[in-house]
Amino acid sequence: MPNVGAEKSNSWTLPLMVASAAIGGTLQYGYNLAIMNAPTIFIQNFVNETFLERWDIQLQDYQVTLLWTVIVSIFSLGGFAGALIAGPMTIRFGRKKCLLLNNIFLMAGALLALTSRAAKSFEMIIISRVLVGINAGISMNVQPMYFGESAPMHLRGAVSLSSAVFTAFGVVLGQVIGLRELLGSEPCWHYLLASNAVPGLIQLLTLPWFPESPRYLLIDRGDKEACINALRQLRGCEVQSSELDEILQEQAETKGMRPRRPWELFTDRSVRWQLISVMIISSAMQLCGNDSIYFYASYVFKEAGISAEKIQYITIGTGTCEFTACIMCNLLIERKGRRFLLMGGYVLMTGWAVVFTIALSFEHKVSWMPYLSMACIFTYILSFGMGPAGVTGVLPTEIFNQTARPAAYMIAGSMMWLNLFITGMIFPFLVSELSQFCFVPFGAVCLLSALYVGLFLPETKGKSLSDISSEFNKLNFKAQEKKGSSASQAQYQLGEVCHSTAL
Repeated sequence: MPNVGAEKSNSWTLPLMVASAAIGGTLQYGYNLAIMNAPTIFIQNFVNETFLERWDIQLQDYQVTLLWTVIVSIFSLGGFAGALIAGPMTIRFGRKKCLLLNNIFLMAGALLALTSRAAKSFEMIIISRVLVGINAGISMNVQPMYFGESAPMHLRGAVSLSSAVFTAFGVVLGQVIGLRELLGSEPCWHYLLASNAVPGLIQLLTLPWFPESPRYLLIDRGDKEACINALRQLRGCEVQSSELDEILQEQAETKGMRPRRPWELFTDRSVRWQLISVMIISSAMQLCGNDSIYFYASYVFKEAGISAEKIQYITIGTGTCEFTACIMCNLLIERKGRRFLLMGGYVLMTGWAVVFTIALSFEHKVSWMPYLSMACIFTYILSFGMGPAGVTGVLPTEIFNQTARPAAYMIAGSMMWLNLFITGMIFPFLVSELSQFCFVPFGAVCLLSALYVGLFLPETKGKSLSDISSEFNKLNFKAQEKKGSSASQAQYQLGEVCHSTAL
């Protein structure tokens, strides 16, 4: 069996593969969130002008806002659809090919966005956002799976977390490209909406040169030779027997088992708490309100008392803040562990939500309060990037086996996108109705999430799948263990009584 004892990998293949997959993958999610903030007024005017020209109807402000909210939030429903089809696609085509095929949705969406202005059709923008959402939904599920299955165990968390780093980078890139001096101006907004085709093109040109996921090759396709070649290429050295043995062990455990369907996981007691954990953490990632800041950044900063001309530059700071935090999290995840970062992130977010609420309550009474409000938004995003932003996507790879992993990602992705849609729809109304208390519901979600992680989620750092499953089985079969111990105790006592009687 191939083995190297002390030989270390010096290959650049793994980091380059990560960059290639992520540029056309999760970067798109962050980028497409951010680019919708700059052209808000221009697209709203375009919708109004289209209605006037077609039907001679002057839309009222609330009608324009409603249509704009649909254009922005329909991206989330596209993401939900993408999350649902990601599982079957990865099983049929593999992780790498799925990411490549995913660009069909992206390119079609970019083409519709580019031609929507000439066609005088806001409906084309809506369809474009759906298609781009499908692209993001697929990549948000497939890319962490691809990374987690391709990375060595000691780097699994850091490599998987790079998905979040590229998402945050996509946000910053979208905010910069969306500046009025670049593509965020009235004549160029349709080019801004179509600019997401460029990262997709880079991925199409580079990703085919990298190997498929070694676990997919061995466990799903049964091709041991291809698996060894992929490992050798990714590691830059001969394959360590311990790593191959671990994959072979998982193959043996899942031999003869077909890929699981999402609804089958709900009835399987052996993965009950894994599934509950993934659903709660994926929902909390959106219900904490962080991504809503990118959808409606101008609303938030307006409430914080920032002048309109400065808002576009300050929003770049929010993306830079999350990007920096994700890089820090990437460096810390293999040292501090997943549980510590996830719980710590939500605890800090709870604290900053409370401070933000107090700051908004006194912003008209104390002159420097608007600046404290703005600082709270930055620290809120920083805390999100330090834990929930990255760790959430790592969990399904680590706590589910190869047959259940695609279905688990489908469920996690569905929860994430549905909650993003709900939050995106209600956030403007939360800001207008609750005013200074708009972050109280988000703070409550963060507090409850921190409690759940602290009480129920085991640490997964540096552990094999069988070790992690053993930890969860203590929760999954807790009732049975109690019954078993009670029965044993009763049997012991009965034996003791019989023995006494015999005496």
